[in-house]
Amino acid sequence: MDEVAATNTAGILHMVLGSGPVVQAVLLLLIVLSVWSWTITIAKYLQFRKAREESDEFSSLFWESRNFVRIEDTARRLEASPLAKLFEAGHKELGHIFRRSGERGKDLVTGHNLETVERALNRAEFDEVAKLEKGITFLATVASAAPFIGLFGTVWGIMNAFHGLSYAKSTTIQAVAPGISEALVATAVGLAAAIPAAVAYNYCAVAVRRFRELMQRFSAEFVNVAKEQVDA
Repeated sequence: MDEVAATNTAGILHMVLGSGPVVQAVLLLLIVLSVWSWTITIAKYLQFRKAREESDEFSSLFWESRNFVRIEDTARRLEASPLAKLFEAGHKELGHIFRRSGERGKDLVTGHNLETVERALNRAEFDEVAKLEKGITFLATVASAAPFIGLFGTVWGIMNAFHGLSYAKSTTIQAVAPGISEALVATAVGLAAAIPAAVAYNYCAVAVRRFRELMQRFSAEFVNVAKEQVDA
């Protein structure tokens, strides 16, 4: 079995090296796209895992304490948590309102002041979503474009294979089979690059959507807790 696998690998390598410059350029491009998409996939997985773990830790502390001053130190430490970043933005805006008011009084809970806090939370949410989405557009591009890039290499290789028939002494299948098999490698490599990228993009899209929903719920609860603490 090992000898058969080694023979097949050597055969594929021979086909790649024996293909024309255009097909080789297509294969090189697909390999670069595949390597870069795998790099992004691994990086996003690690980013999402850390963000999820730190968000869980922050969320537990937020609901247990509900004390903004105590939570502030933890929020600075959990830099990877989108919820912590939202808290910092909202708490900072509340601090501005307190300083402008000149007192701890009840005038803080007004429609206008709550709107400024909500806008600060929305800006922070937008920034965090942008961080989470960074790079996943490339995955979508690879997933959609790689099969067509590979198909282009295949079509080009088949064109050359049939063009070579005009110089061949015989027009049997043996005359064009090597050229066609070399060309089909481009399609296989294109699919090998596109399928993992498509899976990774779907995973990232679902993860970003869940983080967005989590941040939206947190923003609403942050405003409610702020009301409670100011009214106390």
